[in-house]
Amino acid sequence: MSILVGRDTKLLVQGITGREGSFHAMRCREYGADLVAGVTPGRGGQMFDDDIPVYNSINQAVDETGANASLIFVPPAFAADAIVESIDGGISVIACITEGIPVMDTIRVVRYLKGKDVTLIGPNCPGIITPGEDFKMGIMPGHIHKAGRMGVVSRSGTLTYEAVGQLTDLGIGQSTCVGIGGDPVNGSTFVDILKMFQDDPDTDGVVMIGEIGGSREQEAAEYIGSPEFTKPIAALIVGQSAPPGKRMGHAGAIITGSAARADEKMKALAAAGVSIIPAPGSIGVAVQELMN
Repeated sequence: MSILVGRDTKLLVQGITGREGSFHAMRCREYGADLVAGVTPGRGGQMFDDDIPVYNSINQAVDETGANASLIFVPPAFAADAIVESIDGGISVIACITEGIPVMDTIRVVRYLKGKDVTLIGPNCPGIITPGEDFKMGIMPGHIHKAGRMGVVSRSGTLTYEAVGQLTDLGIGQSTCVGIGGDPVNGSTFVDILKMFQDDPDTDGVVMIGEIGGSREQEAAEYIGSPEFTKPIAALIVGQSAPPGKRMGHAGAIITGSAARADEKMKALAAAGVSIIPAPGSIGVAVQELMN
Protein backbone atom coordinates (compact mmCIF):
# COMPACT_ATOMS: atom_id res chain seq x y z
CA MET A 1 0.00 0.00 0.00
CA SER A 2 1.06 3.61 -0.44
CA ILE A 3 -0.29 7.12 -0.26
CA LEU A 4 -1.48 9.17 -3.24
CA VAL A 5 -0.15 7.00 -6.09
CA GLY A 6 0.45 3.35 -6.91
CA ARG A 7 -0.19 0.60 -9.44
CA ASP A 8 -3.77 1.74 -10.05
CA THR A 9 -2.66 5.25 -11.00
CA LYS A 10 -2.95 6.25 -14.65
CA LEU A 11 -0.62 9.13 -15.36
CA LEU A 12 -0.80 11.92 -17.89
CA VAL A 13 1.81 14.63 -18.42
CA GLN A 14 0.81 18.20 -19.21
CA GLY A 15 3.51 19.73 -21.39
CA ILE A 16 4.73 16.33 -22.56
CA THR A 17 6.01 17.70 -25.87
CA GLY A 18 8.38 20.19 -24.22
CA ARG A 19 12.00 19.43 -23.41
CA GLU A 20 11.55 18.90 -19.65
CA GLY A 21 8.17 17.26 -19.98
CA SER A 22 9.30 14.71 -22.55
CA PHE A 23 12.51 13.87 -20.68
CA HIS A 24 10.85 13.26 -17.33
CA ALA A 25 7.81 11.54 -18.84
CA MET A 26 10.20 8.94 -20.22
CA ARG A 27 11.96 8.57 -16.86
CA CYS A 28 8.61 8.05 -15.10
CA ARG A 29 7.60 5.44 -17.65
CA GLU A 30 10.93 3.64 -17.39
CA TYR A 31 10.55 3.50 -13.61
CA GLY A 32 7.20 1.75 -14.02
CA ALA A 33 4.52 4.43 -14.06
CA ASP A 34 1.48 3.68 -16.20
CA LEU A 35 1.84 6.66 -18.54
CA VAL A 36 -1.35 6.78 -20.59
CA ALA A 37 -1.45 10.25 -22.15
CA GLY A 38 0.12 13.62 -22.75
CA VAL A 39 -1.61 16.98 -23.05
CA THR A 40 -0.29 19.90 -25.10
CA PRO A 41 -2.80 22.33 -26.64
CA GLY A 42 -2.38 22.37 -30.42
CA ARG A 43 -0.47 19.08 -30.49
CA GLY A 44 -3.47 16.77 -30.30
CA GLY A 45 -3.18 13.71 -32.53
CA GLN A 46 0.57 13.31 -32.12
CA MET A 47 2.14 10.30 -30.41
CA PHE A 48 4.78 10.34 -27.68
CA ASP A 49 7.28 7.48 -27.57
CA ASP A 50 5.37 5.89 -30.47
CA ASP A 51 2.39 4.69 -28.43
CA ILE A 52 1.32 7.42 -25.97
CA PRO A 53 -1.40 9.68 -27.44
CA VAL A 54 -1.14 13.44 -27.06
CA TYR A 55 -4.37 15.39 -26.57
CA ASN A 56 -5.34 19.02 -26.82
CA SER A 57 -7.17 19.03 -23.48
CA ILE A 58 -7.43 17.23 -20.15
CA ASN A 59 -11.08 16.36 -20.78
CA GLN A 60 -10.18 14.52 -23.99
CA ALA A 61 -7.34 12.67 -22.28
CA VAL A 62 -9.42 11.61 -19.29
CA ASP A 63 -12.39 10.54 -21.41
CA GLU A 64 -10.27 8.35 -23.68
CA THR A 65 -7.65 6.95 -21.27
CA GLY A 66 -9.12 7.11 -17.76
CA ALA A 67 -6.15 9.12 -16.50
CA ASN A 68 -6.45 10.07 -12.81
CA ALA A 69 -3.11 11.75 -12.07
CA SER A 70 -1.37 14.65 -13.77
CA LEU A 71 2.27 15.71 -13.79
CA ILE A 72 2.65 19.33 -14.91
CA PHE A 73 5.57 20.76 -16.89
CA VAL A 74 3.97 23.97 -18.11
CA PRO A 75 5.66 27.42 -18.18
CA PRO A 76 4.94 29.60 -15.12
CA ALA A 77 2.57 31.98 -16.91
CA PHE A 78 0.24 29.11 -17.86
CA ALA A 79 0.78 26.65 -15.01
CA ALA A 80 -2.11 27.85 -12.83
CA ASP A 81 -4.52 27.40 -15.73
CA ALA A 82 -3.09 23.92 -16.31
CA ILE A 83 -3.77 22.99 -12.68
CA VAL A 84 -7.34 24.30 -12.87
CA GLU A 85 -7.91 22.37 -16.10
CA SER A 86 -6.78 19.17 -14.35
CA ILE A 87 -9.09 19.86 -11.41
CA ASP A 88 -12.06 20.48 -13.70
CA GLY A 89 -11.17 17.40 -15.76
CA GLY A 90 -11.57 15.03 -12.82
CA ILE A 91 -7.90 14.41 -12.01
CA SER A 92 -7.53 13.39 -8.36
CA VAL A 93 -3.74 13.78 -7.83
CA ILE A 94 -1.75 16.62 -9.38
CA ALA A 95 1.97 17.27 -9.06
CA CYS A 96 3.11 20.62 -10.44
CA ILE A 97 6.87 20.73 -11.02
CA THR A 98 6.89 24.26 -12.45
CA GLU A 99 8.98 26.80 -10.58
CA GLY A 100 8.37 30.55 -10.63
CA ILE A 101 4.57 30.61 -10.68
CA PRO A 102 3.36 34.01 -9.40
CA VAL A 103 2.23 33.69 -5.78
CA MET A 104 -1.14 35.30 -6.52
CA ASP A 105 -1.79 32.65 -9.18
CA THR A 106 -1.10 29.89 -6.65
CA ILE A 107 -3.34 31.57 -4.06
CA ARG A 108 -6.20 31.56 -6.57
CA VAL A 109 -5.59 27.89 -7.35
CA VAL A 110 -5.54 26.90 -3.66
CA ARG A 111 -8.79 28.77 -3.10
CA TYR A 112 -10.30 26.99 -6.10
CA LEU A 113 -9.25 23.63 -4.63
CA LYS A 114 -11.26 24.10 -1.44
CA GLY A 115 -14.07 21.60 -1.11
CA LYS A 116 -12.83 19.47 -4.01
CA ASP A 117 -11.54 15.91 -3.68
CA VAL A 118 -8.21 16.71 -5.30
CA THR A 119 -4.67 16.60 -3.93
CA LEU A 120 -2.23 19.14 -5.35
CA ILE A 121 1.48 18.62 -4.66
CA GLY A 122 3.59 21.68 -5.38
CA PRO A 123 4.14 23.86 -7.25
CA ASN A 124 7.95 24.03 -7.36
CA CYS A 125 8.27 20.45 -6.15
CA PRO A 126 10.02 17.21 -7.18
CA GLY A 127 6.78 15.17 -7.14
CA ILE A 128 5.82 11.80 -5.65
CA ILE A 129 7.34 8.32 -5.75
CA THR A 130 6.19 4.98 -4.34
CA PRO A 131 9.11 2.54 -4.72
CA GLY A 132 7.22 -0.61 -3.71
CA GLU A 133 4.69 -0.10 -6.48
CA ASP A 134 7.21 1.06 -9.08
CA PHE A 135 5.41 4.35 -9.55
CA LYS A 136 6.98 7.75 -9.98
CA MET A 137 5.47 11.05 -11.04
CA GLY A 138 8.17 13.67 -10.79
CA ILE A 139 11.82 14.47 -11.34
CA MET A 140 13.49 12.52 -8.53
CA PRO A 141 16.19 9.96 -9.43
CA GLY A 142 14.35 6.67 -9.16
CA HIS A 143 17.40 4.44 -8.74
CA ILE A 144 18.21 5.74 -5.24
CA HIS A 145 14.87 4.62 -3.82
CA LYS A 146 14.17 1.32 -2.11
CA ALA A 147 10.81 -0.22 -1.26
CA GLY A 148 10.06 -0.19 2.45
CA ARG A 149 8.01 1.30 5.26
CA MET A 150 9.44 4.77 5.94
CA GLY A 151 7.50 7.78 4.70
CA VAL A 152 9.36 10.91 3.58
CA VAL A 153 7.89 14.40 3.26
CA SER A 154 10.01 17.42 2.44
CA ARG A 155 9.96 21.05 1.36
CA SER A 156 13.35 20.63 -0.32
CA GLY A 157 13.75 18.57 -3.47
CA THR A 158 17.50 18.10 -3.20
CA LEU A 159 17.35 17.16 0.48
CA THR A 160 14.61 14.65 -0.32
CA TYR A 161 17.12 12.87 -2.51
CA GLU A 162 19.81 13.17 0.16
CA ALA A 163 17.50 11.68 2.77
CA VAL A 164 16.44 8.83 0.52
CA GLY A 165 20.03 8.07 -0.48
CA GLN A 166 21.09 7.78 3.15
CA LEU A 167 18.08 5.65 4.08
CA THR A 168 18.63 3.29 1.16
CA ASP A 169 22.34 2.94 1.96
CA LEU A 170 21.36 1.76 5.45
CA GLY A 171 18.76 -0.66 4.09
CA ILE A 172 15.81 1.47 5.17
CA GLY A 173 13.20 1.43 2.41
CA GLN A 174 10.53 4.00 1.75
CA SER A 175 6.76 3.63 1.44
CA THR A 176 6.11 6.92 -0.36
CA CYS A 177 8.24 10.06 -0.73
CA VAL A 178 6.49 13.39 -1.25
CA GLY A 179 8.14 16.71 -2.06
CA ILE A 180 5.54 19.33 -1.17
CA GLY A 181 7.53 22.23 -2.66
CA GLY A 182 9.30 25.27 -1.32
CA ASP A 183 7.02 28.11 -2.43
CA PRO A 184 5.31 30.33 0.17
CA VAL A 185 1.93 28.94 -0.95
CA ASN A 186 1.42 25.37 -2.08
CA GLY A 187 -1.33 22.85 -2.54
CA SER A 188 -0.49 20.41 0.27
CA THR A 189 1.06 21.05 3.68
CA PHE A 190 3.11 18.89 6.01
CA VAL A 191 -0.05 18.21 8.00
CA ASP A 192 -1.94 17.01 4.93
CA ILE A 193 0.77 14.46 4.10
CA LEU A 194 1.37 13.43 7.72
CA LYS A 195 -2.32 12.57 8.06
CA MET A 196 -2.01 10.30 5.03
CA PHE A 197 1.05 8.57 6.47
CA GLN A 198 -0.76 8.16 9.80
CA ASP A 199 -3.61 6.38 8.02
CA ASP A 200 -1.32 4.18 5.91
CA PRO A 201 -0.81 0.78 7.59
CA ASP A 202 2.34 0.18 5.53
CA THR A 203 4.14 3.28 6.80
CA ASP A 204 5.87 2.67 10.14
CA GLY A 205 7.60 6.03 10.60
CA VAL A 206 8.22 9.36 8.90
CA VAL A 207 11.13 11.59 7.95
CA MET A 208 10.19 15.26 7.65
CA ILE A 209 12.47 17.91 6.14
CA GLY A 210 11.59 21.54 6.73
CA GLU A 211 13.16 24.88 5.98
CA ILE A 212 13.28 28.41 7.31
CA GLY A 213 10.41 30.68 6.35
CA GLY A 214 6.71 30.44 7.11
CA SER A 215 5.12 28.45 9.91
CA ARG A 216 4.27 25.13 8.26
CA GLU A 217 6.64 23.26 10.56
CA GLN A 218 4.95 24.68 13.67
CA GLU A 219 1.58 23.59 12.26
CA ALA A 220 3.04 20.13 11.76
CA ALA A 221 4.35 20.15 15.34
CA GLU A 222 0.87 20.89 16.65
CA TYR A 223 -0.57 17.96 14.72
CA ILE A 224 2.28 15.59 15.67
CA GLY A 225 1.79 16.46 19.34
CA SER A 226 -1.90 15.59 19.21
CA PRO A 227 -3.26 12.13 20.09
CA GLU A 228 -4.18 11.67 16.43
CA PHE A 229 -0.56 11.12 15.32
CA THR A 230 1.07 8.01 16.75
CA LYS A 231 4.04 7.12 14.54
CA PRO A 232 7.72 7.82 15.24
CA ILE A 233 9.01 10.81 13.32
CA ALA A 234 12.39 12.48 12.81
CA ALA A 235 12.78 15.98 11.40
CA LEU A 236 15.55 18.06 9.89
CA ILE A 237 15.22 21.84 9.66
CA VAL A 238 17.70 23.44 7.27
CA GLY A 239 18.81 27.05 7.20
CA GLN A 240 20.03 27.23 10.79
CA SER A 241 22.81 29.67 9.88
CA ALA A 242 20.76 31.88 7.55
CA PRO A 243 20.88 35.61 8.36
CA PRO A 244 17.52 37.20 9.28
CA GLY A 245 15.68 39.04 6.54
CA LYS A 246 17.51 37.38 3.65
CA ARG A 247 15.97 35.32 0.88
CA MET A 248 17.71 31.95 0.95
CA GLY A 249 17.13 29.87 -2.15
CA HIS A 250 13.49 28.86 -2.23
CA ALA A 251 10.87 31.57 -2.55
CA GLY A 252 9.38 30.35 0.70
CA ALA A 253 12.63 30.51 2.64
CA ILE A 254 12.37 34.08 3.88
CA ILE A 255 12.80 34.85 7.55
CA THR A 256 10.12 37.42 8.31
CA GLY A 257 9.69 36.91 12.05
CA SER A 258 10.83 34.80 14.95
CA ALA A 259 8.48 31.92 14.08
CA ALA A 260 10.14 31.54 10.68
CA ARG A 261 13.59 30.88 12.17
CA ALA A 262 15.07 27.41 12.23
CA ASP A 263 15.57 27.39 16.00
CA GLU A 264 11.91 28.19 16.65
CA LYS A 265 10.79 25.44 14.32
CA MET A 266 13.08 22.91 16.01
CA LYS A 267 11.83 23.95 19.46
CA ALA A 268 8.22 23.41 18.43
CA LEU A 269 8.94 20.03 16.88
CA ALA A 270 11.05 18.83 19.82
CA ALA A 271 8.28 19.82 22.23
CA ALA A 272 5.90 17.67 20.18
CA GLY A 273 8.13 14.63 20.63
CA VAL A 274 9.88 14.73 17.28
CA SER A 275 13.44 13.39 17.08
CA ILE A 276 15.48 16.32 15.76
CA ILE A 277 18.12 15.50 13.13
CA PRO A 278 21.12 17.75 13.82
CA ALA A 279 22.53 18.04 10.28
CA PRO A 280 21.84 16.82 6.72
CA GLY A 281 24.62 14.26 6.92
CA SER A 282 22.95 12.59 9.92
CA ILE A 283 19.53 11.81 8.42
CA GLY A 284 20.03 8.09 7.86
CA VAL A 285 21.71 7.39 11.20
CA ALA A 286 19.12 9.43 13.11
CA VAL A 287 16.26 7.51 11.49
CA GLN A 288 17.98 4.19 12.14
CA GLU A 289 18.31 5.04 15.84
CA LEU A 290 14.70 6.26 15.97
CA MET A 291 13.27 3.07 14.48
CA ASN A 292 15.45 0.83 16.66
